[in-house]
Amino acid sequence: MSSLEEPLGFDKLPSMSTVDMIQRFSSGACRPSADEMGMGSCWIEGRSCSSSNSCEEDYEEYTRETFPWKRHTRDLSHGNSYGQRTMSLGRNHAVCGTVWDSRCFPDRQYNSKSNDNDTRDLTNKFWKGIPKFVKIVEVGPRDGLQNEKNIVPTDVKIELIHRLVSSGLPVVEATSFVSPKWVPQLADARDVMKAVQSLEGSRLPVLTPNLKGFEAAVAAGAKEVAVFASASESFSKSNINCSIEESLARYRAVTRAAKELGIPVRGYVSCVVGCPVEGAISPSKVAYVAKELYDMDCFEISLGDTIGVGTCGTVIPMLEAVMAVVPVKKLAVHFHDTYGQSLPNILVSLQMGISTVDSSIAGLGGCPYAKGASGNVATEDVVYMLNGLGVKTNVDLPKLLSAGDFISKHLGRPSGSKTAIALSRVTSDASKI
Repeated sequence: MSSLEEPLGFDKLPSMSTVDMIQRFSSGACRPSADEMGMGSCWIEGRSCSSSNSCEEDYEEYTRETFPWKRHTRDLSHGNSYGQRTMSLGRNHAVCGTVWDSRCFPDRQYNSKSNDNDTRDLTNKFWKGIPKFVKIVEVGPRDGLQNEKNIVPTDVKIELIHRLVSSGLPVVEATSFVSPKWVPQLADARDVMKAVQSLEGSRLPVLTPNLKGFEAAVAAGAKEVAVFASASESFSKSNINCSIEESLARYRAVTRAAKELGIPVRGYVSCVVGCPVEGAISPSKVAYVAKELYDMDCFEISLGDTIGVGTCGTVIPMLEAVMAVVPVKKLAVHFHDTYGQSLPNILVSLQMGISTVDSSIAGLGGCPYAKGASGNVATEDVVYMLNGLGVKTNVDLPKLLSAGDFISKHLGRPSGSKTAIALSRVTSDASKI
């Protein structure tokens, strides 16, 4: 068995444990201040803070130890190298900074006070839009499993949902009430829903493609549903066998029925950046569909990059177009990681004010009707990144990793989470010491 397939074994870790590494970058660690950003890039160990989140005690000593270039910068600025590079290697951190010789720029003398102010302004701009708390919508049991060719037993799905709920995830999309003819993997939706409907601590929405699916979901005990429309005409026809306008008419019927029963409805928009048939999708088309879902009282609209082609350069104009017609607090993002761009796309979305992110445990996912699309961004990776930013999620990462290990083992393959893979390697290597 390779190291990638070994269990994480949290109870058998050495002193440099996986949990310790997680905690160093947990939400209890402070965001770096502007002064701590230095003149170049830096990667530092997170510092534990009190409940008041104050970092003032022992600040001077901490600064001297962690940012040694500060006391050398002035001397180095008069050195004899054009691009002199300083490196300080500590026990648990490395810091790099570039200092330019002022003699090469006679009209730009180094001013530490000015530089600190500029850096502080830059840092403040970076943190300004990032929310303090991000809600994660776990879509693994539905969107994550729907593309699996081998049928996952119902009891495994139920156990996965239990584990995800116990990790602290506030929303876990349980299943989908679609025709078994189109998605055989979710043919047991009724049994799954009846088994988990009494779980407390998380909302358990289900996907409903039409009024018939909505009625079946309600009969099975669903207390929240979701509908999905596409920003691509071609994908709408291949995925749900109707045009965009026809799909919106279906969902108006669903939202009206849901409103009568007091059941909240979430809206999904697929292909918000690109379509496997049409290619690039205009932001205006995405904005139109999102606005229609908002007008029919969907409490939240999730914007999905179904085939994972989005980059920051294409996500930003799409979000700008949608935010012009739908309040940002009503929006969520849903990225597939086909080209490894999900985390940067999530980060830029947070900077634009988005505070809800869809993701799937172990990076599971893909669409049966979107050839080439990879899995969703892994929930473990999203939580790890948010912890490092000091953003709260209320999710227990070790428990989340355990849930990912559980389903990955059952599926017989390594986790799609880079965090889980990296930590399993560390654990395996440490056990050999």
